[in-house]
Amino acid sequence: MPQKKVFLVVGLGNPGKIYATTRHNFGFMVLDKLANSFSIPVGKKKFNALLGRGLIEGVDVILAKPMGFMNRSGPPVFKTKEYFNISCKDILVVHDDIDLSFGTLKIKQKGGSGGHKGVESLIEFLGSNDFSRIRIGIGSSIKDIDVTDYVLSEFSYNEKKNLDQIVSKAQDAITTILCKGIKYAMNSFNNKEIILDLK
Repeated sequence: MPQKKVFLVVGLGNPGKIYATTRHNFGFMVLDKLANSFSIPVGKKKFNALLGRGLIEGVDVILAKPMGFMNRSGPPVFKTKEYFNISCKDILVVHDDIDLSFGTLKIKQKGGSGGHKGVESLIEFLGSNDFSRIRIGIGSSIKDIDVTDYVLSEFSYNEKKNLDQIVSKAQDAITTILCKGIKYAMNSFNNKEIILDLK
């Protein structure tokens, strides 16, 4: 009897209350929303990650939040992948992206890191870039700002008003990828404008 396919959905972020509502933690925010919506507790500590397993629309998934800080996301994800015998093609990573305007959502099937330290770590330790990503824009129009300072800063007041909408949209994208495939999801979500209230 063939083994049932399991998908690994990873949210990238930094652990601890000090980082909980910073721009770099969009991945954690989406994973927490997903876990809550589908009643999948993400609390089991293993491989320096918080893990949870359950069903999303009938699809068997493992949800993971690496706890080794952003630039050390690779080892926990690699160990989880190996333990559960998951293919890189069945890994979906949710992360912030400074190169996309705030609130923009883009699904990417594979490729480079785009300078994102968490994705760089994943590629290094997985030995592959063949995993899917949901990139969520946090892009800044502010020039001459230190990138690290920016991604580790809090969302602005106006940005915070839109977080629920953006996180829900990302959750919908994850569900679509799991149930209908990456190509269908890319056609459904990429280049689709989200109306935000930034006034």
